Amino acid sequence: MIGGGCEPTASQQTLYNFATQRRGFFAVERFCGVLATASQLGVVAVTLLLSVTFTPNVLAQKTLAASSAAIDVPSLARRVDAHYNHLRTLEVQFVETFRGSGAERTESGLLRLKRPGRMRWEYRQPREKLFVTDGKEVWFYSPAERQVRKMDFRKLQDLRSPIALLLGRTKLEKELRGLSLAPDVPPVAAGNQVLRGIPAGSANNVTQVLLEVTPGGRIERLVMDGADGTTTEYRFTEPREDLPMADGLFRFTPPAGVEVISGEPGQ
Repeated sequence: MIGGGCEPTASQQTLYNFATQRRGFFAVERFCGVLATASQLGVVAVTLLLSVTFTPNVLAQKTLAASSAAIDVPSLARRVDAHYNHLRTLEVQFVETFRGSGAERTESGLLRLKRPGRMRWEYRQPREKLFVTDGKEVWFYSPAERQVRKMDFRKLQDLRSPIALLLGRTKLEKELRGLSLAPDVPPVAAGNQVLRGIPAGSANNVTQVLLEVTPGGRIERLVMDGADGTTTEYRFTEPREDLPMADGLFRFTPPAGVEVISGEPGQ
């Protein structure tokens, strides 16, 4: 007598052994259910039922692998290039999540990009901050701290800097070395693909970048793994393309009474 109360006959013993070898104890209970369903169908029918019920779905795994192999990474990268390289400006809502040292921090706001190399990050939640660059100088302003930090854009090591490349006339395969699919990373949205690569010139700070890309070549998620073990993830929604943007949006004048610090943190 076995777990659920059914007893294999001599003719069913081989099938019972097959089930238990494939799936263990839980297979025994399911085996009893199969016997109850197929008791009048004969050995051949039971064998077929057991094959479907207990055998790992190897065919599905092979189909998934074949589907991933069929995706043309260079073609997908060219779609990304074609989408962004013709834009003059881009505005998106963003959610930024930082993970590291056992902590997690999520912030959100509005990002504006303008060619060439200009960025304006307006953090609105949970507190207001501003990160802005005209491609030459970088300003990071925290009103709550009454402090602003000024840096040279060429020396910027901030993980946000690769995002400005989206509006540069460049090629994704050139900017991300070893660009390939990341089948181990599920996309947030069905139908999207996730690409993996290492930013050229940033290997000392970033170990890899993940891009979630829509079929049309739009980037909806960007994840950067830092060499220090931290991860910064950006999700982009509500894109608005080629809006008029005054150059003054990407310049900054410190308010009166605010402390100005030059150089990167730690200098």
